[in-house]
Amino acid sequence: MRIVVLSIIASATLMAGGYAIPESSINATALSAAYVANAHGADAAYYNPAAMVYNDDANLFEFDTTYIGLSPIDFSGTTGNYSSKKENFLVPTLHYSSKRVGDSGARFGLSIVAPGGLSKRWGTQPAKASAEEFSLQTIEFNPSIAIPLSDTMSMGAGFRIVRTDGVVKSNATPTPVSRDLSGDSIDYGFNLALNYRPQPNISLAATYRSKIDLDVEGSADLRYIATTYSGFASVTIPLPATLNVAAAYTFDTGTTVEAVYERTYWSAYKSLDFDYDGTVNAATVAFGTPIPKNWKDTNTYRLGLTHQYDQWTAMAGVAYDETPVPESTLGYELPDSDAWIVSLGGRYQIDPHWNVGLAGLVDMKKARNVMNSTINGEFSNARAYLVTAGIEYRF
Repeated sequence: MRIVVLSIIASATLMAGGYAIPESSINATALSAAYVANAHGADAAYYNPAAMVYNDDANLFEFDTTYIGLSPIDFSGTTGNYSSKKENFLVPTLHYSSKRVGDSGARFGLSIVAPGGLSKRWGTQPAKASAEEFSLQTIEFNPSIAIPLSDTMSMGAGFRIVRTDGVVKSNATPTPVSRDLSGDSIDYGFNLALNYRPQPNISLAATYRSKIDLDVEGSADLRYIATTYSGFASVTIPLPATLNVAAAYTFDTGTTVEAVYERTYWSAYKSLDFDYDGTVNAATVAFGTPIPKNWKDTNTYRLGLTHQYDQWTAMAGVAYDETPVPESTLGYELPDSDAWIVSLGGRYQIDPHWNVGLAGLVDMKKARNVMNSTINGEFSNARAYLVTAGIEYRF
C-alpha cells in the first residue's frame, strides 16, 4: 500500500485541495490551471482535447519538467511544537497533439502526467506514530481524440490509464507499535470535453474526468505490542471525478482572459479501509479498522491572463482552492486547508519549429485550527512551490 495509506494521494506535491495535481504543463503552471477554454498547443490533449481541433495543422510535441518544493508544515498544540520535513521533487510530463487526420479534421493526442500524489513525513511524536511517511506517486497515460462537430463546435474524449505506487510508514517508538506498507495498482477511467467557439475571440468549454478507484495491492509488516503480521494487504482509494466549466475572451490587443469553475467530487472518499487477507489478530485489528474520512465535494475558482506580443507570450494566474478535508477527520498525513494560488510564466518562439517556456507558482495554505479525537492545535505555514520549464516542437 504504498499508495494506500496515503489515504490521500495528495501530491508528490500537494498542489490542490486533497491530493490532486492540476498543473502538468508550462501553460497550466503559469495560469494556475485556468487553462481549459483557451487550451492550445500540445498540452490541449490533456486540458481540453476538444480544443486540439483548433490547433495549427502540425504535429505538436511538448516536454516539461516541474520542480516541486514542499515547505515544512508547523504544528503548535497540546502535544508540543514541531514541523514536518521539507521535501523536493522533479516531475516530468509529456504532451502530443497530431495534425489533421484525413478529411474529417480529427486529431489524436497523448499526455503522460502525474494527476495526483502525496508526500508527507514527520520525525517527531506523536505525528510520527501515524505518519512517519505517507508518500504516493501516480502516472497517467491519457490517449485522446478530437472531432469537429461543426465550424464552431468540437468534442473530445480520452482513455485514462493510471499507475499508482505508494508507501506508508508509522512508528510509535518507544511503544512497540509500527507499520510498513507498500503496494501498487493499474486502474482505468475516461475523460470528455466539449468546446464551442461562436466567434474567433470567444471560447466556451466543459471538461469531465471520471472517478478512478485505485485498487492497490501489496504487502504489509505490522507490529502491535506483542503481535505481528507480515503478508498481503489491499485498499481502495478514489481519484475523484472533476468537472470544469470555462469561458475565455480574447481582446483585439492580443490579451486573453479566462475564468474557470472547477467542481471536484471528493465525497467519494468516505473511509480508509485496509484488508489483510482475512487474518484477524491484534495487529490487523489495530491497523485494519476502517478510518472515517467523509470528505466533501469542493469548488475551485481560477482566473488566467495571457498576452501575446510578437514572439513572446506572457501569462499570469490566480486561484482559490477549497479543501475537502473536514476538521473531524483531518490527520497528520494531510493537514490540508483552503488555499490561495498565484502564478506567472512566459514562452518564447525561437523559430517556426521551437518554443521554450518557464513558469512558477506558489500555493499558500491558510493556517488551520483543528480539534478532533486525535489532534488539538494549529497547522500553519504550509506552502508548495512549483517551477516548470519545457520546450515545444512542431513539425
